[in-house]
Amino acid sequence: MAIIYREDKKIFQLNTAQTTYLIGLSPEGYVGHIYYGRRLKKEGNNYLLRMKEAPCTPSVNQREKSSFLDRFPMEYPTGGVGDYRESCLDVRGESGSTGCEVFFKSYQITKGKPGLPGLPASFGEPEQVETLEIVCEDDILNLRAVLSYSVFEKYDVITRSVRIENIGEQHLKLEKVYSACLDMDNKDFEMLTLTGSWARERSIQRGRIRYGKQLVSSRRGESSHQEHPFLALVAPDTTQEQGEVYAMNFVYSGNFLAQAELAQFGNVRMVMGIHSEDFCWNLRPGEVFQAPEAVLIYSSEGLGKMTRCFHDFYREHLIRSPYKYGKRPVLINNWEATYFDFNSEKLLDIAREAKKAGIEMLVMDDGWFGKRNFDDNSLGDWFVNEEKITSGLADLVEKVNEIGLAFGIWFEPEMISPDSELYRKHPEWAIQIQGRTPTQCRAQYVLDLSRPEVVDYAYQCVADILHSAPIAYVKWDMNRQLCDIGSSYLNKEAQGELLHRYMLGVYEMQERLVQEFPDLLLENCSGGGARFDPGMLYYSPQIWCSDDVDALERLRIQEGTALIYPLATMGAHVGDCPNHVVGRNTPFETRGHVALAGTFGYELDITKIAQEERDQIPGQVELYHKYHALMQEGDYYRIASWSMEKPYDCWEVAAKDGKEALVTFVQVLAQPNMQSRKIYLHGLAEEADYMLEGTEEIYRGEELMKCGFLIPSEKGDMKSCLYHFICCGGES
Repeated sequence: MAIIYREDKKIFQLNTAQTTYLIGLSPEGYVGHIYYGRRLKKEGNNYLLRMKEAPCTPSVNQREKSSFLDRFPMEYPTGGVGDYRESCLDVRGESGSTGCEVFFKSYQITKGKPGLPGLPASFGEPEQVETLEIVCEDDILNLRAVLSYSVFEKYDVITRSVRIENIGEQHLKLEKVYSACLDMDNKDFEMLTLTGSWARERSIQRGRIRYGKQLVSSRRGESSHQEHPFLALVAPDTTQEQGEVYAMNFVYSGNFLAQAELAQFGNVRMVMGIHSEDFCWNLRPGEVFQAPEAVLIYSSEGLGKMTRCFHDFYREHLIRSPYKYGKRPVLINNWEATYFDFNSEKLLDIAREAKKAGIEMLVMDDGWFGKRNFDDNSLGDWFVNEEKITSGLADLVEKVNEIGLAFGIWFEPEMISPDSELYRKHPEWAIQIQGRTPTQCRAQYVLDLSRPEVVDYAYQCVADILHSAPIAYVKWDMNRQLCDIGSSYLNKEAQGELLHRYMLGVYEMQERLVQEFPDLLLENCSGGGARFDPGMLYYSPQIWCSDDVDALERLRIQEGTALIYPLATMGAHVGDCPNHVVGRNTPFETRGHVALAGTFGYELDITKIAQEERDQIPGQVELYHKYHALMQEGDYYRIASWSMEKPYDCWEVAAKDGKEALVTFVQVLAQPNMQSRKIYLHGLAEEADYMLEGTEEIYRGEELMKCGFLIPSEKGDMKSCLYHFICCGGES
């Protein structure tokens, strides 16, 4: 059994293949965190709760209850009663006070895992996962907090969420509801996060924890370009191959907070959940609030083990698309090829040349609807602009299909332009504060998805277009953040619910989409990578990684993204040069090798690029087809990092059965008078022999992993090479 309750010791023990998580109960019913780490061979004990040390528990020493609460390692701390560290639950009762204190009442252990109503969440069959629900109650507020832990034993993953129930008669206000907390003694932890901005998302940042609170968060209404709903505490000696890692990732796409707090007694409280600012949820008698899910992973084998646990878990227990392991079409998107300056004939010209090169899908991006010739109008007017698409969408799709390509289309369903028929008809449908001029970004406002009629309208616009023609792919974009947080639909008591209700509206639309169009390939996007998070992966198997497709910038962006997410989830294209964001020129071959680490496609005008580059496309497409299964299912290893001040970048994908491995090496900066580079492979069978494809060289598996492989030094910046090792004998 993965979950055991020991009544004599009042301890819950959660075991995965290589980890153990211990929860203990105090005599009063406080739920405490005992241990999370390497798997224990026998049952655990509760001495780590320090309940016999001064000031002891309140049942022994009531006069020092606050001192006890301020140091006890809580599984789910509440605010206002004496624990001055970060709380996970703040509740305001009808009296106006905010004190809340929950005590253990009961528990339930079940096979399987229930879904979270209205929210994305991991899933599993009864033989794959067990779930523990610890029921706690505040008898003064008549509030119930159900702490949920789902144990995915094979993947070393524990997911956490909480459900808050009003079981009394008074109207409660939830002012903070986080999803998970880890209370641990400090081990000289460093904090690892992902930060950035538009066009430079998810750079790895690492630094020592200091006393006080250190956090990453978003209040932008999306998980954001700037910070990411991920936090890891790592031991100082942690590398890819060694060291302890405690990681949390939030299955949510809106405002979040991920925080580590080093407190006065040397303990660290790590929390994650919906950001409490601009949040206040009304919980009336009989109502329930479900918080989103957090994914927890402990690794004693460094960041690489953490990464592979996340990758395997998300592939098997979060992504639902039939494309999860299926071969995805190599597409060409017309955005950087034409921007808004296109018509049917231009798109067909691109399609004809793309077909000759082996490309399999044409995606028509922004500019096909309303009067959209620039980005300052028509969002919300989802009817075809027949001045551009002269014979109608169905005819264009038919002609593209006759050429031999599938057809995809771009939408931005969550937005509304001030200059649109929809806004002139329904200005109240935009999120805005009454009496205040709304703030524009990219000349657009955001639709109020707390309104059911707006959700229905926006979804039906997308569905009607998809029913009108055989469209195989949708790029769902969201190009601005939320502000002016106000809704004319919600009453003044409910304005604090708007941001979460907005996300519930997004999730409802995407759930309806994947149910009504189960064979559709959906790619989420948010001005590039502003909503690259587990919540979106529940609906789409891939997310546009960044609007910057420059190969050099993508090394850093894709490294940070792949720290958590499988390679096949990263939307990655070969772009034009000079690059449209940074103006840099990089070799076409290198652009292809870098994009091969993602979904693979093209973002350029194939009718205008040099013939030398055009001639390389069939070979790149062939590489994608050759390696797609390995890239989708294999184990990812980070070998070297240019972003960590190496002159080169290198990663490997090894088949789980050890029969092959693909190494990608990018020489970012050439250096004079240098010998060959030595790299060390991973994931091979030590006793097997491997042939380097394209040569007659044979290497022993243990030789490649322990002794290393030499990569020649070359002249020239941004030179890249693929090394494919194939098992040719011995044991694999």
